[in-house]
Parts: sequence; C-alpha cells; structure tokens
Amino acid sequence: MRVIVTDAEVTLADVLSLRVAADAPLAGHADLVLRHRATGTERRVPLGPFGAEARDATLAVSLAPLSLDPGRWDAYLERGETRSRIHSVDPGFSLDRLETYALGRRTLAYRSYRTRTGFLALRVDRAAPAAEVRAVWFREGRFEVTGVLAFTGLDDDESRHEARLALRRSRPDAALTVGATVQGVRFHAALSLCDVLAAAPEHPGTWEPSLEVDDLAEPLRLGSWLDDVDGKRRRLHYPAARIDGVPIRPRYTLDDELRIEVGG
Repeated sequence: MRVIVTDAEVTLADVLSLRVAADAPLAGHADLVLRHRATGTERRVPLGPFGAEARDATLAVSLAPLSLDPGRWDAYLERGETRSRIHSVDPGFSLDRLETYALGRRTLAYRSYRTRTGFLALRVDRAAPAAEVRAVWFREGRFEVTGVLAFTGLDDDESRHEARLALRRSRPDAALTVGATVQGVRFHAALSLCDVLAAAPEHPGTWEPSLEVDDLAEPLRLGSWLDDVDGKRRRLHYPAARIDGVPIRPRYTLDDELRIEVGG
C-alpha cells in the first residue's frame, strides 16, 4: 500500500500534524516509525484504528515525549510485518511559518520536510537564542545586516530594545561596537568598514559579529539556520568591498554562522 503525505507541519506545540492519503483502505492499526538516519535508533507511535473504507486521515503526533535526538529522522508506516517509507508531496517549507515557530524559547526545534527522493522526514536541531540573518549588504562603505531574533521568547510587537552590534577577533585581540536597532524581534545594524579596518590595521583576519540586547542575558550569534539552505559557506559567495585596497567580505562558517573576513 502506498501512503502519501499531502500536508505536513510541526505546530507551535511541537505536534507533528500530517494529512495522508492511501491507494488502498487504511483499515485497522498501523505504527508510525521514526528512524534516526545516523544511529538507527527508532521511535514507534501507534496509529489508528482506521475505518474499514478510510483512504485518507489526519494524524497528530506529539514529538516532545519521544525524546528525539538531534539529527534527521526518516518516517515509515508499519502494518504487521510490512514497513514502507512514507512518500510526501509537501515540501514542508514556509519561511513565515518557521519564523513564527522560532518566536518561542526552545531547547529543541523540530521541522518536517520532504527529502530529495520524495519521502517524509523530520529534522531535529538544538535551539538557542540567536540573531537570524535575513540580508547582508556592503554598500557606501558600510556593513549592514538585518534579520529576526530566534528562540528568545521576545514578542513580535512594536516595542524597542536597547541593542549593540559587536565585532570581535583574536590574534591580536580587537573589538568594535556600534548601536543597533531592535524592534520587537526585528533587528538592523550598520557600521563603517573604515572603522573595521582601523581597529586592526596591520593584521588581516576574521571578525565574529554578535548582537547584544539588553533584555537578553547572553549575546546572540549571527547566522542563518531557519531556512532550508544548508552549507551556506559553499553556496553563498558575496563580492568583496575594498577599503584602501584591502578586501573585506561577509562569509559563513561551516556551521552557517556569519563572519567578516578582512584581507586575504
């Protein structure tokens, strides 16, 4: 029996909501099996009973009680001795939905998605407060960045929060701080590239930006994690700006954190 997911979503309450259709009746009981792709660990959730003539159903599975480890989990439907992967036609991606999901304070973030081969899977990531980058510019001699605050618990409203964009580097140690605008969970910051170069003029290297918000206990790392583009260091290449002949460009790390590279 072929089962296809036509709609998949992880709700704000961390419930996996699925709408499924089958090419034969779903009569009786079945299990949803989630299998960790790296370790082979499995979690089993009983489903049903389904009606004798039912060919479609809406399923809801609470994820928190399953104690899922971070990583990717493939989804299977098991009926008796038969197990098959669950097909999906839902890409499972909506940036607006993911940003809404990231408004709450969480330790784990769950996301359903369709694999490249067309099957349902679940991605589990550790979640910590962060500044999610939406756009980066080098223009008119400035570095500008905008985005949203993720997993901080702050409200998406019109309230303003005192904030600063800080750049730090080591070998040798140097730091640079400028004011930033945070309204609700939206942020914007800009600083002069001349100031970046002047902070360590004899030493090219990499600067690590962070966003300091007075209402939050720890500085927020800047990066891009909410969308479905992994490996941004390989995929996104920004042109360099030149200040006094020195190239300066934004780049991502292997963990999709934003950096400012000077020289090289």
